[in-house]
Amino acid sequence: MVTETSTETRQNALVVGASRGIGLGFVRQLLADDRFETVYGTYRRPESAQGLLALAERFPQLVCLPMDVTEEGSIADAIAAIQTRTPRLHRVIYCVGVLHDGDFQPEKSLRQITSENLVRSFQTNAVGAVLLAKHLMLLLKHDQPSIFAAISAKVGSIGDNRLGGWYGYRASKAALNMLMKTTALEYARRCPQTTVVLLHPGTTDTRLSEPFQRGVPPEKLFSVERTVAQLMAVMDGLSPADSGEFFSWDGARLPW
Repeated sequence: MVTETSTETRQNALVVGASRGIGLGFVRQLLADDRFETVYGTYRRPESAQGLLALAERFPQLVCLPMDVTEEGSIADAIAAIQTRTPRLHRVIYCVGVLHDGDFQPEKSLRQITSENLVRSFQTNAVGAVLLAKHLMLLLKHDQPSIFAAISAKVGSIGDNRLGGWYGYRASKAALNMLMKTTALEYARRCPQTTVVLLHPGTTDTRLSEPFQRGVPPEKLFSVERTVAQLMAVMDGLSPADSGEFFSWDGARLPW
C-alpha cells in the first residue's frame, strides 16, 4: 500500500536489471510509492531498455544507469555515479538472471553441459550479485533500515531438488543463495541496519519463463504486477532477524 511520507524520511531505491520483466515492474511500483524519493534503474543495453528509458522521460525521480553485471568495472562505475547523487540507499533489488538465450538453453542431461554455459550462468546469476554487494557497502552503511534483496529461484534449493535437470541454472541460483547468505553475515557487522535476503518470485509471465509455461496452472502463473506486489509485501514485513534467509513470494521460508 502506498503511504504518505515526509520528505525527511523518504528513501532511495536501486533496481539492478530494470530494463524488462520483474525489474521493470519493480521500477514502476517504486515510482508509485511515496516512500521513495529517487529510484535508480540499471540496464545493460539501451536498445533493450526502451521501456525503462521512456519512464525516465516521464518521471524525473528515475535515474537510469548502464551496468553490465558480468564486468566489475561497470558495476563500480554505476555505484560511483549513485554516490555522487546520494549518500545512502534503502532498498536494493538484484533482478538480473539468465535461463535461456537463443542456443543457450537449460540442460536436460549431463550430455548438454558445457563449461562456457556454466560460467555464463554463474557470472550473471550469482557473481554479479556479490560484486554488487562489495561495491554497495558504503551506500548501505548508515543508521536507517535498509534491504538488499536478490531474486533467486526455488529450483536453486538443494533440499527441494527432486526433478533434476537445469544444471547451470539450479547451481548458479544455489551459488547466489550461498553468496548472499555469506554477505548477510558480513553485513551484520559492517552494515547492521541492512537486511539481506533471497526471494523466490514464483513463475512469472516474463520472457525468462515464457518457453516453460505450458505445464503451469493458470492460477500459478503470476503477472509481473502481482509478483512485484507480493515481493514488496514480503520485503516490507522483514526485520534484521530475517537477514540471510530465503523467502518465497508468499513469505514462507524455503529450504536451502
